[in-house]
Amino acid sequence: MSSQPPAARAILLTGPSGSGKSSLAARTGLPVLNLDDFYKEGDDATLPRLPHGAGTDWDSPLAWDASAAVAALGALCRTGRTTVPVYDIATSARISEGALDIGRAPLFVAEGIFAADIIARCRELGLLADALCLHGRPSTTFRRRLARDLREGRKSVTVLLRRGWRLMRAERAIVARQTALGAHPCGRDEALARIAAVNAERNRVGT
Repeated sequence: MSSQPPAARAILLTGPSGSGKSSLAARTGLPVLNLDDFYKEGDDATLPRLPHGAGTDWDSPLAWDASAAVAALGALCRTGRTTVPVYDIATSARISEGALDIGRAPLFVAEGIFAADIIARCRELGLLADALCLHGRPSTTFRRRLARDLREGRKSVTVLLRRGWRLMRAERAIVARQTALGAHPCGRDEALARIAAVNAERNRVGT
């Protein structure tokens, strides 16, 4: 990586699946990098497995390409642009790729369920502006996640219900883990206020 300081920095936004990360990121008005597009493909031999032959554990960080995600973050921070995969969850495959250009924006949001797993690396590389863990009531997260996944046809109804029940029971542990990795736990309003404050500071420094 270049020794030059990055022109932009990232706010890493994590939280349980269905916690509202994508909606919140869109509300900030900042450029957004979707980190879930860096999932590994379904035929990758390194994918983690659920016990008792229950299939791939897509909720494990090992199902995600952290190195590629950090590389994309670094490129955005240094140059304002990068190439990102377009991932189709229904087929567990990268179906295309696209360009993301944030121009001269001093701040962007990188959101995804595994964002906390790269907090330390991004901080070490000087890419991090803040890290937030969005969360709420597990029952609300369950309903929001199920409605989204059914609407988008991500997997079969049986798979979605089984996964949703498992994640609802594990939600507090998921938030605790992401917090331990360095993400600040918060609700929607606090997250928006915190992002707005960081954005104002970045813009002030850049003027």
